[in-house]
Amino acid sequence: MLSSLPFSPPTQSTSALLASPDLLLSRARLLETLVRKIAAEEILPRYLKVSRGRKADGSLFTEADVATQRRLIEALPVLLPGPVLGEEMSGGMQARLWGAGRSGLWCIDPIDGTTNFINGIPFFAISIAWLVDCEPRLGVIYNPINEECFLAVQGAGAFLNDEALPLRRTTRRLREAVAGFDLKQVSPHLGDELVTRPPYFSQRNFGSSALEWCFLAAGRFDVYMHGGQMLWDYAAGQLILAEAGGQACSLDGGTLSAGPAVKRGIIAAANPLLFAEWRTWLQSHS
Repeated sequence: MLSSLPFSPPTQSTSALLASPDLLLSRARLLETLVRKIAAEEILPRYLKVSRGRKADGSLFTEADVATQRRLIEALPVLLPGPVLGEEMSGGMQARLWGAGRSGLWCIDPIDGTTNFINGIPFFAISIAWLVDCEPRLGVIYNPINEECFLAVQGAGAFLNDEALPLRRTTRRLREAVAGFDLKQVSPHLGDELVTRPPYFSQRNFGSSALEWCFLAAGRFDVYMHGGQMLWDYAAGQLILAEAGGQACSLDGGTLSAGPAVKRGIIAAANPLLFAEWRTWLQSHS
């Protein structure tokens, strides 16, 4: 119920909020409280107990995804103005919301890492971004299993719980880097190159795109590559990374600003020097 929400609508206009990162950061902290509450009530009670279903595109969903999305659709427009675009919506609905949300749009994935969630692998997250003019201005990603909440506001920094990101100094040499990557939808040639002649020290893949962005921002990864992500996979994560000092672009070298129907390959790194070397290597081997 709206009356039970732990906040009231902002008294400031969207332009005033964007002009004051500290004001927007205070709304982000309210969002963190909300997300922790929803996860405790809708996700954790269903962990290890839920059955799966399949969407039209073949991807998995559960009643926990649907219940979490329903709660977020009710609450988020009260926190900051804008409709809510969710992964568990039809393509037509997503396109309409994207077109209507230039002055404020929520983009959510109620459970990123649904396969992990279904199979009892404790690596999944709620991912939420608030966008204005198609650019993320606020992002929150929360893993309810270990209670790590990654949060960022444009111009105000990125945080893990209350600690500023990154947590550690990352390497500036690709040959010393730990990479996060997912080879799905990568060309066979590039996949072969990464597997047989990797330019980095070691690699990991954990099955939640949102949390992998956060691991990069925290310094747990040094570089990152993914063959194809949707808007809700990267909207919050790219902001958290940027505010932590990292850089990202699409696999073809473009920006990541795209509508909900566009899948983008991802290149990212924890610092600009490493990003330049990683991007050059990937593009020369694609």
